[in-house]
Amino acid sequence: MLTYAMRIHRTGGPEVLQRDEIELVAPGPGEALVRHEYIGVNYIDTYHRSGLYKLPSLPHGIGMEAAGVVEAVGAGVTEVKPGDRVGSISGPPGAYAERRIMGAVKLVPLPDAIDFRTAAATMLQGMTVEYLIRRTFPVQPGMTVLWHAAAGGVGLLACQWLRHLGVTVIGTVGSDEKADLARENGCTHTIVYTRENFVDRVRELTDGKGVPVVYDAVGKDTFEGSLQCLARRGMLVSFGNASGKAPPVDVMTLAGHGSLYLTRPGIADYTSTRDELLESARALFEVIAKEAVRAQLGGEWPLTEAAAVHRALESRRTTGSLVMKP
Repeated sequence: MLTYAMRIHRTGGPEVLQRDEIELVAPGPGEALVRHEYIGVNYIDTYHRSGLYKLPSLPHGIGMEAAGVVEAVGAGVTEVKPGDRVGSISGPPGAYAERRIMGAVKLVPLPDAIDFRTAAATMLQGMTVEYLIRRTFPVQPGMTVLWHAAAGGVGLLACQWLRHLGVTVIGTVGSDEKADLARENGCTHTIVYTRENFVDRVRELTDGKGVPVVYDAVGKDTFEGSLQCLARRGMLVSFGNASGKAPPVDVMTLAGHGSLYLTRPGIADYTSTRDELLESARALFEVIAKEAVRAQLGGEWPLTEAAAVHRALESRRTTGSLVMKP
């Protein structure tokens, strides 16, 4: 069967993405063939494209998230069957495709209430929020947290979920328009980092105490300031590199700022078993069903325009979740 995928033959800027015709064979034992209806766009895709995160070989597909329909399964597959509606967030990268073959254990059945576009717009980002706020640092009602890039796809979902849990969110954003959007989605206090010192504002908003946890997907530009925002024995959760890799850390710096904790989590380690994968998805689908969390779609493009999507994402012009349609 012939299908097409957006792949890279070398690492670099968005221009390295190209449309390739791919010959698919029948799914083997434990595998399923999925026809994609929508594909999610995430910052990790740009890391694979640029070479920041190494791919096993080139040429190679990129993309981690998609939602669609199972068309065929290989021998021994019990997790899904043809006709099932499914989503996926797991590697190897290659979701930027009309169809792909996946390990069946990595596919998540979609509840009837979750349409394909919602799944592609929320699963990876929403399940990231799930593990960050429920397992990496389990937040409690009444806490105040700092979330960088509060108007991004992950940030907007996080603000909604944290509001649902009774948590006060201080969010950094890049413009007044993004500040308005973050507040509409549950962010209590917004800091426009282009004209405000976020460390000073966080200390002001917390009466000098700082926050127990900072969630930081920005990386290099915010790392040092994030440490300064933490309360004694606080935790910096560094989970992204939108501005570049965070600098190396002298462990004595953590002691000097008040016996701090630092972690660099990844979703693969929080969904490493099928039970963990399904439980994370279940928790996300539950808050969506309650309408405590809603997808904030920032844009939809044809899959063939993947390079334009990456340019928009990396320019930080976008808000909310981005999806592509094959």
